[in-house]
Amino acid sequence: MSDEVARLHQPAQEVSAEALARAEEMIEREEGVHNKLTGWIARLVATVAVTMSLFHLYTAYAIVRPEHLRAIHVAFVLFLTFLIFPVARRYRHRVMWWDWLLAAAGIASAVYLIQGGDDFFDRSIVPNQWDIVFGVGLALLILEAMRRTTGWIMPFVTICFLLYAFFGAYLPAPWTHKGYEFPRLVGHMYMTLEGIYGTAIAVSSTLIILFTIYGAFLQFSGAGKFFIDFSFAAMGGKPTGAGRTVTLASFLLGGPSGSGVATTVTLGAVAAPMLAKVGYGKNEAGGLLAAGGLGAIISPPVLGAAAFLIAEFLKISYLDVLLMAVIPTCLYYLTLFIMVEIDTRKFGMKDAVFEKVESAWSLTKKYWFHFFSLVSIVAFMLMGFSPELSVFWATVVSFVTSFLHRDCALFSYGFFAGKVPFWRGFFGSGFFQALDNGSRAVLNVAATCAGAGLIVGVVTLTGLGLKFSSIVLAYAGNSLLLTAIYTALIVWIVGLAVPVTASYIICAVIAAPALIALKVPEFAAHMFIFYYAVLSEVSPPTALSPFAAAAITGGDPYKTTLQTWKYTTPAFLVPFIFVLDPAGTGLLLTGSFKTLGTANWGSIALITFTAAVGILSLAGAFQGWLFKRTPRYERLMLLGAGFALVYPGSVSNGIGFALLVTVLASQWLRRERALA
Repeated sequence: MSDEVARLHQPAQEVSAEALARAEEMIEREEGVHNKLTGWIARLVATVAVTMSLFHLYTAYAIVRPEHLRAIHVAFVLFLTFLIFPVARRYRHRVMWWDWLLAAAGIASAVYLIQGGDDFFDRSIVPNQWDIVFGVGLALLILEAMRRTTGWIMPFVTICFLLYAFFGAYLPAPWTHKGYEFPRLVGHMYMTLEGIYGTAIAVSSTLIILFTIYGAFLQFSGAGKFFIDFSFAAMGGKPTGAGRTVTLASFLLGGPSGSGVATTVTLGAVAAPMLAKVGYGKNEAGGLLAAGGLGAIISPPVLGAAAFLIAEFLKISYLDVLLMAVIPTCLYYLTLFIMVEIDTRKFGMKDAVFEKVESAWSLTKKYWFHFFSLVSIVAFMLMGFSPELSVFWATVVSFVTSFLHRDCALFSYGFFAGKVPFWRGFFGSGFFQALDNGSRAVLNVAATCAGAGLIVGVVTLTGLGLKFSSIVLAYAGNSLLLTAIYTALIVWIVGLAVPVTASYIICAVIAAPALIALKVPEFAAHMFIFYYAVLSEVSPPTALSPFAAAAITGGDPYKTTLQTWKYTTPAFLVPFIFVLDPAGTGLLLTGSFKTLGTANWGSIALITFTAAVGILSLAGAFQGWLFKRTPRYERLMLLGAGFALVYPGSVSNGIGFALLVTVLASQWLRRERALA
C-alpha cells in the first residue's frame, strides 16, 4: 500500500478559492450578509464594537441594574447590526441614510427606558402614548435586525406568535384565549422583564457576549491554529489518522467557539484535502466535517448559546450544565471515532503520512498555555466564581498568557518598547481586533434572543405552553415514549425553520412542560430539547454545516447532509435514555454538583456502558459494516440491538446485548470460513 503525503501546514492550498467563497456564503446564510466598510465609518464601527466589549467586560465585574444592562446591550446590538448588515445585497459595503436612522432609533429606545426610571416599569399595565410609540418601534427594529442577520423565517415566526396574542379570542379550542389589546401587549413586551428584556436577552447580555469575547481572544492569540496543528501532528500516520484528526480538532477548536458552521469551515479548509487523499469521497468527507463541527455546539466549555439559556431557565449554575454535558459529549465523539474506524475498513483507506514541521510534543512545549486557557473557565467555576466572573478571568488569562510566546502576543513586543506609535500599535493590535470581533460575533445571536423574547412574552401572557403540552399529552395518550417522540419531532420541525438558540427557546416554553408533566426531571427535559434543537444545524433547509462542508469538498449538499445524519444519528438517540427511565439521568451525572457526591456510580457506569454499546450497534447498522460487511439480516439485528439498548430496561437491554453477540458470532464464523 503506497503512502500519500499531506503537508501539515499547507493543505488549505488545495481547497479552491471558489470552494471557500461558497463556504463563506453558507456562513453568511447563518450570520447575515456583512458590509466590508472602509475609511472613517469602518473606524467608527470598530470603535463602537470595542466599546461594547469593554462595557460588558466591566459589567461582568461591576454591578449594573439588570434592566439598564439589557437595554444598553440591545441598543449596542441594534446600532451595530444596522451598520454592519445591509438592508439588501445591492446596498452591500455602504451605509445608507436609513441605516443611520434605524441605528439611532435603537439607541433612543434604550435612552427612553433609562431616563424613565422606576416610573417607566410601574406603568407597564397602562402605558402612555410615548411608551407605545417606543415599544412598537423597538419591536419593529428587532424584527428588521433578525431579518438582516438570520433571514425572513425567524421574523415571520415571531409575527405569527404576536398575531396569536392579538386574535386568540377568534381561534377554536383549545387554542383560544381572551386576546390582548395593543397597549397591554406593548407594555408586557417592552416595559417588563418578561418580553424583549426577558431571559434570552439576560443571557445574551451577561454570558453569551462574554464567551464570544473569550473565543475571540483565543482566536487572535493563535489558539485555534495551535489546536488544528496539534491534532494533525498527534493523529497523523495511520489509515484512521485523517478521521481522528478531524474528530479531535473539531473538539479542541469547537469547544471554545460554540459555532457549528464556523468550526466546519475553519477545519474543512485545512482537512478536506487530507480526507480526499486517504480515500474519503466528497460527500463522506463533507459529512464527517459537518459532524465534527456539530460537536462544537454540544461540547464544553462553551457549548452553544442555548446552553447558557438552560442555566437561566432552570435557575442553576452554568457549571451544572457543563457537568450534564460531559457524558453525552463523550458519547458523541465516541460515535465519530467508531464511525472513523469503520470507514477505514469499509473504504480500504490508505495511510496519510504527514511531513511534520514540528511534533505534537514540540508544539505542546512551545504553546502549552493554550490548553491552560481552554480549561481555565472550568477551573474558575470550581473555585466558586460565577459564570460571568469565570469567563472574565479566563479572558484575562488568555490575554496574559499570550505574551508567553512572541507569535501569540496580543500586543507586539515593539509596542511596549515604544518602537511603534501608540495609536497605530493599539488599533492594529490583536487585543483591539479581539474586542472588535467579540462584539460582532454576538450580533446575530443577540438579535435572535431579542426576537425570542417577543415569542416567550406571548407564551407567558397567553398560557400557550400549558395548552400546547396538554395537546401533546392527549395525542400521546400520556405515554412517555410517544410524548418523547412527539417532542423530538416538534423540536426538529421548529429547528427546520429557525436557528438552534431560537429553536431551544421556543420549545423550552411550549414543549418541555409535556415531558415534565410525566415526571421527567426538569433538567433532563431541557437537555433533551437542547440536543434535538441542535439537529437544526444538519436539517434542510437550514443545514448550514453540511452545506458549508459540501461547498469545500465539492460534494452534493443534500447527499452530504445524509452522510452527516449517518455519522451523528447514533449519538442523537442517546437523549431518549435520560428521558425514558430515571436511571438514565445518570448520563447527565444527576444534573447537579450538589448531588454528585451521593450519586450511584455503579448505575452511572452501567448506563454509560449500555449507551456506548448501543452506539456501536447503531453505527454498524448505519454503516453496513462492523468488522466486515454486514448482510441485510445482520444490519437489521444491529439496528434492533441499538434501539433495544437505547430504550432503558433490563428486558430490552438483555435483548439488545443478545442481538449484538449474535451478530459478532456470525461475523466471526464467516471470517473463519473465509480463512479456511
